[in-house]
Amino acid sequence: MKIENELPEIKKNVLLKNYTTFKIGGLSQYFFVAKTKEDLIKAIKVAKKLKLPFFILGGGSNILISDKKFKGLVIKIQNSKFKIQNYNSKFKIIYAEAGVPLALIISEAAKNNLTGLEWAVGIPGTVGGAIWGNAGAFNKSMADIVKKVEVLEVKNEKCKVKNFKNKDCKFDYRESVFKRNPNLLILSAILKLKKEQKNKIKEKMGKFLNYRKKTQPLNFPSAGSVFKNPAGFSAGELIQKCELKGKRVGNVKISELHANFIVNLGGGKAKDVKKLIKLIKKEVKNKFNVKLEEEIHYLGF
Repeated sequence: MKIENELPEIKKNVLLKNYTTFKIGGLSQYFFVAKTKEDLIKAIKVAKKLKLPFFILGGGSNILISDKKFKGLVIKIQNSKFKIQNYNSKFKIIYAEAGVPLALIISEAAKNNLTGLEWAVGIPGTVGGAIWGNAGAFNKSMADIVKKVEVLEVKNEKCKVKNFKNKDCKFDYRESVFKRNPNLLILSAILKLKKEQKNKIKEKMGKFLNYRKKTQPLNFPSAGSVFKNPAGFSAGELIQKCELKGKRVGNVKISELHANFIVNLGGGKAKDVKKLIKLIKKEVKNKFNVKLEEEIHYLGF
């Protein structure tokens, strides 16, 4: 059985760097855009049937993809249905498919006088990706607003759809059950947000966005924060104290603006990013006896 017969819209040898915020990554043997939830389920079932490795790609942030060819199927999710519904006098809920851009949900929440997502303004990626990694900032995270997640369990070809309540998601700092278990794939979610005055929401968003602009290198491609903050420490400050700001390997370097960001100066290679990550971990361990753990996800290494 040929994959082309099962998924006629499939593309071959697609350059993955064009689909990541880092602008780094080699070719994918097969590439499929899932525009609906049904497309996504179908593509996964085909990959399972053909025993083909597959990877779900959302907004392409928070990931480092190898320069080598990925031998398998990359499924780019673009399932982007969402709707806002009344929950009670104080709250509304947003139903959002995994491929909805996080930025769109943030702006729609603000338009509808809903608070709880202001902290995420300026964070790239999709709703599914944000839940998967329990994205957060300013002492808030997705765990605070997720009510329910629709999940596809892909242990075998059958693929079962299940519903997870917030507690089933086992959220932790930049962690979730989905991140720990690759057989659980996010299809959609229900977010619960509180009603608030629009001017207060806009004020918070403006404050958070200004802070980001001042402290993060938004003018260069990056994958976002490279490392999680170890308990009681700021990863960026530890790296800065090792005097690694501005350290360059090839066409990638540790940002002078924020040491927990590695930026692509143009034509950067994954192998050079890996070298910088290795150097950072070694220096921080030597100087502070603190083991840094990556926040970014790897593909193809």
